Amino acid sequence: MRLFPGICYDGRVKTKWLAIWLTALELVAFGGTAHPPRIWILPIRQEVDDALLYTVRRGVKEAMQNHADILVLDMNTPGGAVDSMMSIMDALHEFKGRTVTYVNKDAFSAGALIAISTGEIYMAPQSVIGAAAPIMLAPDGSGPASLPETVERKMVSAISAKVRGYAENHGHNPEVAQAMIDKTKGLRMDGQVINKEGDLLTLTNVEAEKEYGTPPKPLLSLGTVTNMTALLQRLGGDPAEAHRVDPTGAEQLAGWILRMRALILAVGILGIYLEFKMPGVVLPGVIGGLALVIYFFGGYVAGLSGLEWLVLFILGVILLAVEVFVTPGSMAVGFAGLIAMFAALIMAMVDLYPGGPLIPTLPQLILPLQDIGIGMCGAILCMVLMARFLPKTRLYGAMVPHTVSGVKTGQEVEAHEAGLLGREGVTISLLRPGGKARFDDEILDVISDGELVEAGRRVRVIGASGASLLVRVV
Repeated sequence: MRLFPGICYDGRVKTKWLAIWLTALELVAFGGTAHPPRIWILPIRQEVDDALLYTVRRGVKEAMQNHADILVLDMNTPGGAVDSMMSIMDALHEFKGRTVTYVNKDAFSAGALIAISTGEIYMAPQSVIGAAAPIMLAPDGSGPASLPETVERKMVSAISAKVRGYAENHGHNPEVAQAMIDKTKGLRMDGQVINKEGDLLTLTNVEAEKEYGTPPKPLLSLGTVTNMTALLQRLGGDPAEAHRVDPTGAEQLAGWILRMRALILAVGILGIYLEFKMPGVVLPGVIGGLALVIYFFGGYVAGLSGLEWLVLFILGVILLAVEVFVTPGSMAVGFAGLIAMFAALIMAMVDLYPGGPLIPTLPQLILPLQDIGIGMCGAILCMVLMARFLPKTRLYGAMVPHTVSGVKTGQEVEAHEAGLLGREGVTISLLRPGGKARFDDEILDVISDGELVEAGRRVRVIGASGASLLVRVV
């Protein structure tokens, strides 16, 4: 946002007061007629986990789409998972406006580090922030377990480096962040011991706003604010106009879906394959379609993608169906359908932000490609096993309609198949291995005896397989 010629503000100034002074100058320059800033409020009021990550990611993208000026974290959390914390910090970094944390009441562990990754920190009366050393939970869930010393040092070093970078970027004292994470680091300011070695730094609101150095600067907090309404007014916003992003129960479900996405994808691919392989057998197609809807729904709720990718996938299925059933042999239509389906499956799990690059980077593609690879391998394995064993089971007989070209009863089926045995016809679609062939004035479903058969080849009926005739090239 350009305020005056030669002055640009991108929301990531190292000196917090510069943003405040620029806002004041803008009000003066425009005669006090500037609109109040658009403010989005994200609640960090639960344990830091994947569900919270999805809420934050959704809120950040929503704020960017609506051109919000300020993003406020309403924080009261005991901390949580390190990987979710890192992803939340990265998501907040995508927002180009002012980022503010309001500690209301506690910001422990991961919550403290998330607060440091924002540009401004304010605290409620009697609030607390700090104690952010990484811990590992015992496998039985009974509580914290001790980390091996080497592992602990590596984790502390990695987290410290990332948080120091955010602290320096936003003008916070990196030594304060370091003392919250690493108990071997003490903290001294103006000759006073703020935190001694062996302890993790934890600050009350009064301690966090105390000023040190020359010129004096708050230790961490810009001040104590009574409540959220007072904070919004202090930021120049209208509390009645602020938009709050509320978590939904679906975000808890999204965590389960994303953990199982490779399996869900395998079920979806297998179901769609069986529907094309055995037209008229509704159940596999319904199960496969439902699995793929769940897959796309998980990415949508997790804030990764929009429903446009589900629409693209459906378009790909339609194109593939047109190639198989309407214009067999027109490879371009089927190939376009497969490309659309593949692109939709990938993009449904890629984290893109409004205004950012439309083409994902390689790191963004690694996880979706890995999931698709696992899902396809699982689906292919199931296809091979089902092709070998399913036709011999009673379930197959119950699933496949015992009709060939309109014949209804079992006796009629056997008689019709016996009459076709040895008969010759011409394929009217590519057999891979299933497809269609014309026998005089009848068009029947056929399956080749293993090889790929092009359209226009003469074939001979050598048997039956379920609802289709088994044929061999003459």
